[in-house]
Amino acid sequence: MQDAPRTSVAAAFRSRDFRLYQAARLAVVTGAEAQAVAVAWQVYQITHSALDLGYTGLALFLPGLFFLLPAGHVADRFDRRQVVLVCYCLQAVCTSALLAFAWHGITRVMPIYAVLFLIGTGRAFSGPASSALIPQLVPKEDFVNAVTWGASIFQTATVVGPSIGGLLFTLPLAGAASPGALFTQAGAPGSIAGAGIVYLFTLATLVWFVTLISLLHVRPGRMEHKAISVDVILAGVRYVLKTQVLLGSISLDLFAVLLGGAVALLPIFAHQILDAGPRGLGILRAAPGVGALAVSLWLTARPLRQRAGLRMLVCYGIFGAMTILFGLSRSLALSVAALLILGAADMVSVVIRSSVLQLATPPEMRGRVSAVNSLFVGASNEFGEFESGVTAQWWGAIRAVVAGGVGALAVTGLWAVFFPSLRKINQLTPEALMQAELQESAADVQEQER
Repeated sequence: MQDAPRTSVAAAFRSRDFRLYQAARLAVVTGAEAQAVAVAWQVYQITHSALDLGYTGLALFLPGLFFLLPAGHVADRFDRRQVVLVCYCLQAVCTSALLAFAWHGITRVMPIYAVLFLIGTGRAFSGPASSALIPQLVPKEDFVNAVTWGASIFQTATVVGPSIGGLLFTLPLAGAASPGALFTQAGAPGSIAGAGIVYLFTLATLVWFVTLISLLHVRPGRMEHKAISVDVILAGVRYVLKTQVLLGSISLDLFAVLLGGAVALLPIFAHQILDAGPRGLGILRAAPGVGALAVSLWLTARPLRQRAGLRMLVCYGIFGAMTILFGLSRSLALSVAALLILGAADMVSVVIRSSVLQLATPPEMRGRVSAVNSLFVGASNEFGEFESGVTAQWWGAIRAVVAGGVGALAVTGLWAVFFPSLRKINQLTPEALMQAELQESAADVQEQER
């Protein structure tokens, strides 16, 4: 892999810093996904409430809303590597707090929400810094290859992490008679059985991540030399608003995933509808990652060369359709199959959107633009979990998921009309993206002249 030529599918791995970063990222995302399973099951054990499950997503999302603008400025003003290290040290402290809660057999959810808010704060600052750091780890010609491999590694972690989380959660309770027994036995005071073991695993991955990131040679320094001001902080927002390919791709992901996301309700489906227990929850959480991983590995060998925008729109449509199928399913096998296809479609859109984000943004503004993207992604994922919890509380889990899938399909159709520049994206290069943007600007001018 180290000796791969520039034209090979492993071109990005010629960079030592890229290899270190992805090894660190594989570990820490695996730990985070395992922790997400434990937190969701623990909260549902305590409350038996879909709305309280939704609040876990809200707690993770709110910091991104509060700290959007300063986080982007920090990523452009300071050494992005140092920003990432500080944020993940904070996350290690938070995971230690969750471990302490598990040891004491906590029976209230507010302390868990408080820790999730702090985790969300760390993510709010680390997200833009991490995203803006990636183009500095590889040569320009290897960037799309790096994005594709980064997505593959992320999806590997999303497959392995939930499976490990579900397994570790139930490992000390292997003698339990049924999934229902597992639901009540974990989390006794003075024991790390259940969530505590998962949090120990996550803490180890965080230590590994911090160690590897400390070894990176890259020292980006400051990209933005202007002092903090309202004008400097808002520059990223203004750039996104005036760049149609950015605004269209980011907002499409926001609304499609916000409406179509069903992750927050997986504990309810695993426990009440599919009768699969925490291990079944781990399988369901991992299924989208399996589909995404398969597609991402295929894309490393067969990268997208033409009609990237049209393919992205089609894949969002598939995402909505599979969400509806999952909501209607009463079979674990069919539910897993729907999530597999959903994850595969989402992977194509992730690679395209991530490439557009970096290739259409000047280097000195990547932190602030990435912060805007982080808010949109957080809204679609974490706030989407809250939205799912609220709608499930109103309508029930099945109706909430099906309605969300219908909404995702509607949004995809509307964005194909309102953002024609998305359809016109051909190749994932700065030149092709600029051409799509210029065509959109010319069309707007002609429309105004009429």
